[in-house]
Amino acid sequence: MTDEDRIRALPCWTGSIDIAPLPGGLSNANYLVKDAAGRHVVRIGQDYPFHHVFREREMMTARAAHAAGFAPAVRHTEPGVMVTEYLGAKAYVAQDVRADLGRVAALLRGFHREMPGHVSGAGFMFWVFHVIRDYARTLEEGGSRKLSELPRLLTLADELERAQKLLPIVFGHNDLLPANIIDDGHRLWLIDFEYAGFNTAMFDLAGAASNAGMSDEESFAFLTAYFMKEPDEAIRRSHAAMQCASLLREAMWGMVSELYLDAPGIDYAAYTDENLTRLEAALENYRTKYRVRAS
Repeated sequence: MTDEDRIRALPCWTGSIDIAPLPGGLSNANYLVKDAAGRHVVRIGQDYPFHHVFREREMMTARAAHAAGFAPAVRHTEPGVMVTEYLGAKAYVAQDVRADLGRVAALLRGFHREMPGHVSGAGFMFWVFHVIRDYARTLEEGGSRKLSELPRLLTLADELERAQKLLPIVFGHNDLLPANIIDDGHRLWLIDFEYAGFNTAMFDLAGAASNAGMSDEESFAFLTAYFMKEPDEAIRRSHAAMQCASLLREAMWGMVSELYLDAPGIDYAAYTDENLTRLEAALENYRTKYRVRAS
């Protein structure tokens, strides 16, 4: 059964429907569907245990995020399919995040504070350093082309983990690519909750910064807006180290995806190499600024 056949068979439509693909998914297929009731987004995906992605948990989080006021309404779910309200909002790109640091920081602060009161079921913990170590095991078992680099990357992960300042546990989005922040002209929303779970705020703050290519000055302003006071040296160092960890995880996500995913038009090897290049630049900046010797 094709995705279009699957969509047409859903019981949630009013009258006939028009289906158009939405670009941008690295591991999911997304469609814009119009029926007599309006426009909707259909997200089709499956469980990816190698990425710690389980759709039942994603659907619960999407419902909770809507209840908390941060995400579009969920109209229908069934295994592997989620239908949500289409807001007609603009998906951010890196430049938009950098130009809107205050609103993005406020969105994340609210999300982190409010979401624990709405999520249900067993708590999922997203700790990037565990994810990196588990990815390494998956890559060893799968015979990755990057096997020879794994010892160095694991040593790096240990170094970056030691640089973290202890922070309270919040409920994080954990995949803050710019396109997962959308603007309807009045307010910001979050979408795509595959990796959402309990974490420290630092991973979202670092992911937003690294994925948007923030400068040191922009990162300082972003942290100041989030914490509502200027960050101390330990927070700034922790943030810089976590930006490296975010890029390391993104690169290893690409390595694992090379082995197990095959989305049309996606070059996972190029994605891996791009993020490794970005990691090296971020790592050089971190070590130079904070006078850190390589492990």
